[in-house]
Amino acid sequence: MTLMRLPLLLVTALALTAACSRNTSQNQNQGADDGSKATTKKAEGRVVLQNKGSDTLVNVAQAWAEACKTVNPALAIAVTGGGSGTGISALINGTADLANSSRSITPKEMAAAKQHGVTPKEHTVGFDALAVFLHKNNPIKELSLEQLADIYGEKGKTEKWSQLGVKVPGCDSDEIVRISRQNNSGTYVYFKEAVLGEGNEYRFGSRDMHGSKDVVDLVAKTPCAVGYSGLAYATPEVHMPCIKTKDGKCVAPSMETAVDRSYPIARPLFMYTSGEPKGSVKEYLDWILTDKGQCIIVDKGYASAKPIKCK
Repeated sequence: MTLMRLPLLLVTALALTAACSRNTSQNQNQGADDGSKATTKKAEGRVVLQNKGSDTLVNVAQAWAEACKTVNPALAIAVTGGGSGTGISALINGTADLANSSRSITPKEMAAAKQHGVTPKEHTVGFDALAVFLHKNNPIKELSLEQLADIYGEKGKTEKWSQLGVKVPGCDSDEIVRISRQNNSGTYVYFKEAVLGEGNEYRFGSRDMHGSKDVVDLVAKTPCAVGYSGLAYATPEVHMPCIKTKDGKCVAPSMETAVDRSYPIARPLFMYTSGEPKGSVKEYLDWILTDKGQCIIVDKGYASAKPIKCK
C-alpha cells in the first residue's frame, strides 16, 4: 500500500510529529514488535490494542482511546476496567498490551510476571488526589490521617459520628457507614498503605464497591457514609474535607496539591507494558504524554504527568 492510497485523515495523522499513528502496512508486517502478544490485527490492517485495569483511570483511558481514534483510524484501543490487579494480571497473562494501575506493581505480581517471561515496565501517565467523600450535609470540614485510620482500620475504635464531635443531619443512627473498594482495586491498596499504614488491615463490615463512581454515588445517597476514591469522581452531592498532615496543616485535594504532593493522599497513576514498549504500543504511550494527551487527563480532573500547556 502506498501513501497515496491512504485515506486523507490517515495521511494527516502520519504527518504529525506527536501523533498517535502508524503506517498501516507497517502494522501488518511488524508482528510481535507492536508491543505484546495481546495485540490484535484485523484483516484490513487495523491494529487493536488491549488496555485493561484501574477503574480510577478507566474514564480517562476511554477518552484517550476516542481521541486517538480520530487522529489515526488504523489504530483502535479497547478499554476495560476491573481494577489495577485485573489489568496487571492480564498483562502478565498476555491478554493486555497496556495495564492501567493506580498503584505500583507488587513483589508477588513481579514474581508471577517473571514466571511468565514478562518484564513489566512502569510509565507514569498522571497524578491523582485520593479524596475522602462525605454526604453534602455532613458538617465535618477536616479529618486527620489518624482519624481515618481509626475509622477504617482493624484496630480503630471510631464507630459513631458523635465520637468526632458532630451530629450529621439525616443520620439518626449516628453510625459511621464505611464505604470502601474491593481488594483488587489499586485505590483500595493505596488507601491501605497511605492511611492505615504498613502491616495494618481494614476493619470488617465496610461496604465494598466495585468502582469509584459507585463509592461516590452511595455516599451521596447515605447521610451516615464516608468513602474514598479519586478526586475526578467528585459530584455536587458530596463534599471533600481537607486532610491534616502530621505537621497540622490541612490540605484540600486538588490537581495542584496532587502534583506538588502536599496533599497527603496523592499518588501517581501508571500504565504498565510488557518490557520496553515498541511499535503501536510505544507510539500510543508517546502520544498520551504529549500536551494533547495530557490535557485530556487534566480535563477529566486529574493532574498531568509533566508541565503542559492546554488551550
